[in-house]
Order: sequence, then structure tokens, then C-alpha cells
Amino acid sequence: MRPLHVSRSRARSRTTAVAAVGAALLLGLTACGSGSGSPAAKGTAHDHAPAMTSTPSMPGMPGMPSTTGMPSMSGMPSMDTTAAPSDTSAGYRFVSADSRLTAGHPVAYRFRVTGPEGGPVTAFAVEQTERLHFYAVRSDLTGFQHVHPVMAADGTWTAGLAALAPGGWRVFATFTPADGPGKGEDFVLSRTVTVPGAATAAPLPPAASTTTVDGYTLTVRGEVRAGMAAPLTVAFSKDGKPVTDLQPYLGTYAHLTAFRAGDLAFAHLHPTTAADGTPGGPELTFHAELPAAGDWRLFVQFRTGGTLHTAALTVRAA
Repeated sequence: MRPLHVSRSRARSRTTAVAAVGAALLLGLTACGSGSGSPAAKGTAHDHAPAMTSTPSMPGMPGMPSTTGMPSMSGMPSMDTTAAPSDTSAGYRFVSADSRLTAGHPVAYRFRVTGPEGGPVTAFAVEQTERLHFYAVRSDLTGFQHVHPVMAADGTWTAGLAALAPGGWRVFATFTPADGPGKGEDFVLSRTVTVPGAATAAPLPPAASTTTVDGYTLTVRGEVRAGMAAPLTVAFSKDGKPVTDLQPYLGTYAHLTAFRAGDLAFAHLHPTTAADGTPGGPELTFHAELPAAGDWRLFVQFRTGGTLHTAALTVRAA
């Protein structure tokens, strides 16, 4: 493995959050699973559920019909400790006619990113092997999908999503324009969608220091403090032995994103090691910087034997 040298825009975490609330630090883990891509549309989907398998199984919760149904998120290129999720930032907008999605089967979500002049943005820089990363997160953090959608010539993106449980969901588009006034800056834009049907909210799982997913044990080390950058190390083992066969995924050996409980503020934790064609493990280190205090749900995605696994970690940042 070789050190990952990130660009100026990559070196900043994609983060947004509301004002910090003082609390003691608590680091924990709970398990989750990953799912396969949806046949509903082109694109690669990775789904999360709390059942610690690769089969989605997500309880529902009350839905929210529009972008005003939850606090909104700004796609800020640098850390902003006062902003909440929004579909607009610096003249860039996340535009979609889809405010309701059907429950129980794969669906296609279509959207565009428009620029400060009002037209669709079609030139995007490649970040971790993709031009745009798309996430669907359930409001109680029990559902998670990470998708790489496909863009048509007119700037319309199509994200294929696995079946969604009824309730409120927030979708995110993270990207870096390749030209225009926002060239080289990282943006995170977000909207809410409703999945109709009977829904029940689930409490955030309790904290723990390790978790298992698909037979793998993940152990996390490191302090996480709001607004302070620090290394966060994840150790992988199976059957009591260190895992040394992690396969490349998005240019490194694991992908880690975080969403804050309540407002679903977003943070991307950048890896410090790039994939170099050799197997990875047993430990990976991430540049961790959560912008505000509160409970954050971390999703770690890693690949072994051609299968993508997803584990969930609960972190309380003070």
C-alpha cells in the first residue's frame, strides 16, 4: 500500500452541521449490511441495513414530503459548523422532480445539478474514481445506500436504488465541478424524499468498541472531537486472525462516510492510504474531522472476495 496524497479539495472533509453542543466523547460500533446494485437503473448501488448481513432489512419511520421536511444541508467546500442540509450552495442546485418513491422494490431516482447561471452542470472532476457520489439515508439512520449514478448527455443523472423501506429519507449528491466558478471545490447538496407506507422510527443503536459484519470484526481506535482533525484507525479481523486481503474499492481499501443523528449533516472521512494493486489490511487509517458535536453514524464499506461489506459505527463527538 502507498500513502494517499490528496488534492487541496480532497484534503478537506465534505462537511455540514448545525451549531455544536457540548458532550463527552463516546466511540462505538454497531453492525450493518450491504446490498447489491438495483436493476431499476444503471449505476452501482451499495445498501446498508442493521441486520449485519448483505441483505437489506430496514424498519420504517414517518416520511417527509419535501426539502422542508427536515433541516437542509449546504454543500460547502470547507467546514461550516452552522449550516444544515440544503439543496443549494454558492449558486449550485440539486434539482429533482422526484419527491416520493415507491416502497418495496428497486426504483430509479433522477436529478440534475445546475450551476450559478441556471444551466445543467455536465463537467465533473473525478473524486475517488467517480464523478459523483450519491447517498440515500433513512431519517433514523437505519437505512444507507451509496450509489454511483449514470449521467446522460443533457446532465440528467439516474441513480438505481435498491428497495427502500417506508419513511423519510434524505438523498445526497457530492461532487466537484471541473469548470465554472466552483471549479475544484467540493460540494454536498441534499434533498428529502418520502417513501409512503407504515413506518416506525428505530432508536440509534448503543455504543460499542467493536462490531461484526458478514463474519468480519472491525475495531476502531482514535479520539473524535468536533472541529478537530485526528487519525481514526479501523482494524479488520476474521476468526481471530488479521484480515490482509482487502480489495481496492474507490481507489483505496475502504470508504467511510458519516451522518449526524437528527439533522443528517454529512462528513466524508478521507483515507490516508491508496490502493496500489496489492491486498490491503489489516488496519486502515482515516483523516477524521467531524465539524460539530453530537451523535454521528459512520458507515465503513470494504471489499473482500469480490463482495462489498458495510459496517455502521456510532460516534459521539464532543
